[in-house]
Amino acid sequence: MRRRALLASLPALLAAPVLAAAPLAVVASFSILADMAAEVAGPLASVRSLVGRDQDVHVYQPRPADLLAIRSAGLVVMNGLDLEGWLTRLLPASGTKAPVVVAAEKVTPRHLGQGLDPHAWQNPQNGVLYVHAIAAALARALPAQADDIAARATRYEQELTALDAEIAAEVAKVPPGKRRILTSHDAFFYYGTRYGIEFIGVQGLDTEFEPSAAAIAALIRQIREQHIRAVFVENMANPALIDMVARESGVKPGPRVYSDALSRRSGPAATYAAMLRTNTQRFVAAMRG
Repeated sequence: MRRRALLASLPALLAAPVLAAAPLAVVASFSILADMAAEVAGPLASVRSLVGRDQDVHVYQPRPADLLAIRSAGLVVMNGLDLEGWLTRLLPASGTKAPVVVAAEKVTPRHLGQGLDPHAWQNPQNGVLYVHAIAAALARALPAQADDIAARATRYEQELTALDAEIAAEVAKVPPGKRRILTSHDAFFYYGTRYGIEFIGVQGLDTEFEPSAAAIAALIRQIREQHIRAVFVENMANPALIDMVARESGVKPGPRVYSDALSRRSGPAATYAAMLRTNTQRFVAAMRG
């Protein structure tokens, strides 16, 4: 009797929906890494960025909610290269058991004195290395979905490789002698090295740094002597300093560009790829005059 009841209910059991596993909770230190992780993981992960869009990762102050997010994460993604000092202190305090992937682990970094330039993502070739690291960590966390993760990573890498060629072609329209750009802080060295552009950062690598009056005066002289016309403020930076430099040198700043944070989702740099493309369009337009 019991067996017949079980057989009678079998079609209904087979037709019942199978509950999917909950997405992996991924916590990224800032918005650019969060976008990369979301591209590679797709629906397999729920990705949260600690430092939000249009926010400055250099001066970020963690909140209690960040501690809880890290504690319950299945994977933590950080840049490395001395960028997130606040996160390296937060990780042990959180008691998390989540593996931590350093996205820039395979990057050849720029050394400055005792420090490192952390802005390696500004070169899309380095972006591909970030994708490799994130995809490998996701595959270790979700071994049953490793093939899907690898396929998504390959498509994303191909997109970034094509974008790299597109940027190179756009910058090639600018004569080498006109490839000089002034930005709020020194965030575009990797981009400039890749495409043959000299970038001058008013604040150095860290947005907390305040240049001296003598350094600002020397910078204004350089702008005038070298006829630099491409001057930009980044979306997460305080515009006051560069506005003053632009005013004193007689140069009008261009539209905002994006270095350490994506724009809002409705903005022109809502994804890592869109950020690189938008910056290139604005840089090239300004350098060409």
